Formats: sequence, C-alpha cells, structure tokens
Amino acid sequence: MTLPVVALVGRPNVGKSTIFNRIISQRLSIVEDTPGVTRDRIYAHGEWLGKEFSLIDTGGITLNDQNLNQEITSQAEIAIDEADVVVMVTDARVGVTNEDEVVAKILFRSHKPVILAVNKADNLQQRQDIYDFYALGLGEPYAVSGVHGTGMGDLLDALINQLPLAGNEPADDTIKFSFIGRPNVGKSSLVNAILGEKRVIVSAAEGTTRDAIDTKFINRADQTAYTMIDTAGIRKRGKVYENTEKYSVMRAMRSIDRSDVVVMVLDGAQGIREQDKRVAGLAHEAGRGVIIAVNKWDAVAHKNQKTMQEFRDYIRDEFRYLNYAPIVFVSALHHQRLDQIMELVQQVTVNQNRRIQSSLLNELLLKATAVAPAPIVKNKRLRLYYLTQVATAPPTFVAFVNDPDLFHFSYERFLINQLRTTFEFTGTPIKIIARKRK
Repeated sequence: MTLPVVALVGRPNVGKSTIFNRIISQRLSIVEDTPGVTRDRIYAHGEWLGKEFSLIDTGGITLNDQNLNQEITSQAEIAIDEADVVVMVTDARVGVTNEDEVVAKILFRSHKPVILAVNKADNLQQRQDIYDFYALGLGEPYAVSGVHGTGMGDLLDALINQLPLAGNEPADDTIKFSFIGRPNVGKSSLVNAILGEKRVIVSAAEGTTRDAIDTKFINRADQTAYTMIDTAGIRKRGKVYENTEKYSVMRAMRSIDRSDVVVMVLDGAQGIREQDKRVAGLAHEAGRGVIIAVNKWDAVAHKNQKTMQEFRDYIRDEFRYLNYAPIVFVSALHHQRLDQIMELVQQVTVNQNRRIQSSLLNELLLKATAVAPAPIVKNKRLRLYYLTQVATAPPTFVAFVNDPDLFHFSYERFLINQLRTTFEFTGTPIKIIARKRK
C-alpha cells in the first residue's frame, strides 16, 4: 500500500521539526533553536484517527544564503512535487514575513491542498494574533504549539480531511525488491543487466537516478513475476548539496518500505565505506529481507583464489548486524552471476514469510534452555514458558516470560541464533518480543 505524502514546509526556525516529532510521537528529527539545523529531509510514518500517511520534515534554509528567495522557491517546489498535502508552518511570535509570503504564493499557485499551521502560539495572546496570517491567502490558520501539543488535534483533523484515499491500487502479488546503496555503485546498471534492456538511465555521474523507477517483469528461469525498484543513491549526510538529491534519500526510504527484499549494493573495487553501513541499516531497521551484492567484482585488481572469501570475511566483520544476509559477487558490466541475485530474492522472500508451528518452537526452547540456561539478572533468573510466532515479514516471535526486564539482548541473540540454526531464515531479520505471562 502506498501511503499519501504530507510535507512540512516553511522558512527556518518556525518549528517544523518540533511539529514533525509531535505528530510521529518520537524525537526522530533533531531539534535545535538555530535556523537551518535540519540539513536532510526526514521521513517517517504518521497516523491520526486510524488514517496513516508518510510525513516529510523538510530541511531549513540558512539565513545567510545570498539567494534566499531562490532557495525558498526551490524548497517549496520540490515539496509540492512530492506531497499530496502540504502543511505550511509559520511563527506566531514573529508574524507574517516576506519569506512566508514567497512560500505562500508558490503553494497557492500549485493547487495542492495546503494547511496553514501557526506554530509557537503558546499563550492566549499569541493565539489571538494568528488572524494576520489570513493575509497569506491559504485559508484558515491553525494555532498550534509543537512544544506543548496544543492545537495539534485540530490541525491533524484538517490534515486527514485533505488526504487522498490510500490503498486503492490494484492488487499486486509480484515479489518486490529494490536496489539500495550510496551513489555510483552500479544500481541502475544492475537493473539494466537483469532486464536485458535499457529502461533506466545509467551514468557514471552520482545521483543520476532522481526517483524510484518500478519495472515489472517475469523471470524466465522460474516464471515468477517480480517488481524491481531502482532507487536514487543515498548520499552521505552533510554532503547532500542539491535539494533534489535530499529528496532522493526520502524516496529511497519509501522504496524500502514498499519492498519485500532489499539488495544492498557495494562497490567491490572501492571497498566498504561508513555510509554503506548506514544505508544497509535502513533496510535492517525496516525489517526487510536483505541481500548483499558486491558489484564491479570484475574491476577488483590482483584477485586470487582467496580474494572472494577474504572480502566476504571483510563484509561480515563490517556488517555484523547483517550476519543473516547472503552475499553474492556480481558484475553488471559483464553479466556475471546475476542469476544468483534472482534466486536469492525468491529464497529470501520465502524465508521472510516462513511460519513455524508452536510445537516445534517449544521443542527448540526446551533444548536451548537446557544447553544455555537463562541468565540471572539482579538476583532473579529469567524463566521462559512459551514461544510462538505471531507475524511474518519479518518473522516475529513472542516469548512469554516471568519478567520482560530480565530478557537481556544477549539471550535474545542466543535464541535468534538457535532459530537460524534449526530453521531456514537466511536473508531475513528475526524479532523476538518478551511478554509477561499472565
């Protein structure tokens, strides 16, 4: 299901990130009383009265920019292009500014639904002063306080009334997988090589692919229908210069959300960089199946019989949280071992949706606790009574225990390893939730 998209826009230091955090009920976006502190777009899921949507917190524009109006114009236009509904955030303490008027004019001409939020209306006097914002021509202003939460209910009520209906797309039973990675590792080249025809722009220039491109095809080898999602390269935080590049990060995150399996692409010739770990972490945290594809293996110099195994050990050491992900060494240029990617995508999809009977799980639990008894924490021993599977994609299990606070992450990791040893869960993360037995 593709969720409707809501973008928060406005000049710097009006409290967009504070409102963003208030809506998603967590401190995901960095909040600091300094103009322009939000450098990257932040993307998360929001929900109000049972209606879900994707929420974008746009980056602030520094007041030192020489071409401020040009920057504001570019910022607003990108948000308009991406969003179904735009929330324009202003500041009740400062009042209407020239920059607010620039953004409002662009939004007015866009014919997109716009909700006007007047933030920092923390007291009665500030809430009464919001009527000046009618001059922006965007309709009724909503007085809110992102810090205290006042007025947010009315704002969200107005917001969800403007949202398009989600989930009306035709049923799609294809296996969906995406390529992610930092720019210029060869994601688009892999797409073209697998399809056998050019449907995606391939260029040595980083960031060529601005948006995700979906391509449906049937794999001749297994006659299975797939949807392949090519995503924009994810650039290192602090080194994203173009506004369109910043939005490509958000689009990549959305592509991960829409995928069953994610193929993390590395550059075999350049090795692993710190940003590779952060990119892979997006898929791991989302609970998607993960495959690691080392591209450009043909360009690796001075290979011998041990090179591949040494690089595999290198990956395992750098990506310890992805020890479940299979590794394949490929070359998009020479079409080497591309069939292994498709085989792994199908295998990981099956593993993502695997269900294990409770009787088998509790046999495993008895053997595991016999081999390694649960630890004693604060003079109290953890007791595990029952293990059952409650969800798939990713496989999720509930362990009923005497005290969830005693369920240390090290013992959780032990049980996950036991599950992997006993059952086939290659390529998929596993979650275990501890609950107190009633």
